[in-house]
Amino acid sequence: MAACIARPSSFAPSGGTVLRPRRSAANRGGFNSNYAGRSSLVRVVGSSQDVRKENVVIVGAGIAGLATALALQRLGIRSLVLEQGESLRTGGTSLTLFKNGWKVLDELGVADSLRSQFTEIRGMVIKSEEGRELRNFDFQHLGQEVRGVERRVLLETMASQLPSDAVCYASRLQAIHKNHMGETSLELEDGTRLATKVLIGCDGARSSVAKWMGFSNPSYVGHSAYRGLGMYPNGQLFNPKVHYIYGRGLRAGYVPLSPMKVYWFICFNSPSPVPKVKDPLLLKKEALDLVKNWPGELLDVIERTPEDTIVRTPLADRWLWPLISPQGSSDGVVLVGDAWHPMTPNLGQGACCALEDSIVLARKLASALAHGDAGSAHVNEALQAYTNERWRRIFPLTLRANLVGSLLQWENQVVCAIRNNIVIPKLVKLEPLLEHTNYDCGSLQTTEGLNAG
Repeated sequence: MAACIARPSSFAPSGGTVLRPRRSAANRGGFNSNYAGRSSLVRVVGSSQDVRKENVVIVGAGIAGLATALALQRLGIRSLVLEQGESLRTGGTSLTLFKNGWKVLDELGVADSLRSQFTEIRGMVIKSEEGRELRNFDFQHLGQEVRGVERRVLLETMASQLPSDAVCYASRLQAIHKNHMGETSLELEDGTRLATKVLIGCDGARSSVAKWMGFSNPSYVGHSAYRGLGMYPNGQLFNPKVHYIYGRGLRAGYVPLSPMKVYWFICFNSPSPVPKVKDPLLLKKEALDLVKNWPGELLDVIERTPEDTIVRTPLADRWLWPLISPQGSSDGVVLVGDAWHPMTPNLGQGACCALEDSIVLARKLASALAHGDAGSAHVNEALQAYTNERWRRIFPLTLRANLVGSLLQWENQVVCAIRNNIVIPKLVKLEPLLEHTNYDCGSLQTTEGLNAG
């Protein structure tokens, strides 16, 4: 295992590994020997293998993983984050954070730094593909806070608040099992072995931890998306609003992020997930061809996008049906963010909900760990309480995001005409549209467990 380092420079989702019997430990690696005050080594009887003992291990150094580690740290609980990449992989484009997400970032102590870097979005404009304005909304009277945030900056900001050895890179999970002490044992590809009281899976939509718990891969929803960041070295002049453009089976949008950057997306119908394309020039050409007759400002943003920053991904989600889906926690193992509840981006709530998860889980886990060696029952009760509380929030949001996406991807000409001439101009109300952002997941304050670890 590579040494734990503090300030890495690049990111991509971790996870997706196949859990299989451990290979030979001949070339196993080791932890940073300076990883003090956090864990201990135990020699397994009859084996030359060292096992690293941890109270809390987090798999994945994405938004969910770093937020959970930071929330736990705020409550005095140290954790070890395992990231399969060689460094913090900060690729990708942008995400939109609404006021429920900003409340969590305030709790984590990183909101003001991010606010200073990104433009506050003050409303929303909806247009037809011909450029006709259908509706213009203002956010200010709702007490809303909306900003587009670069994924790279969000990750680096959270990582900078963690101890220098909190994240261990080049740490790809290979196998999970329970040991005779009731702990969760982990084996990494380099032969490193760990044992932990609490395992938190934050390793993305194709999570290895989720697979071990019995979850299937997310389901493709019938449409895919291009995304990118337009660059304006001399400054962009767009109104600080979310700009949506609706067509038939096709929609697009752009959001000013900062004085010199604008995020954009195109969502298009496809009966099956689109194959990967390695040629960045081809991706850009395909995106422009889809909207070649659309409003010129959208085309300008795409034209100003560096080719190697454009991504195209199939959209997928997972519905957590009661009594059918596996539980989000089991015997000291729990899931957070996309590892548990991947959802389509139609409500802008994927990252916001992952941030909410981190606060709720940290608060409940702190109380359980305050009991010290009282046993795993306290931990399991806390994890179950977390999943019960978050399921009531997540399940309806996932369904709603899916439904909104399906409605906006209509292809029927008559239906789209009704949408553009009646539904959006006359029937859509902003307050119900954003009601889900009023959710309050609570604070990190807890009456016990503040010094647990």
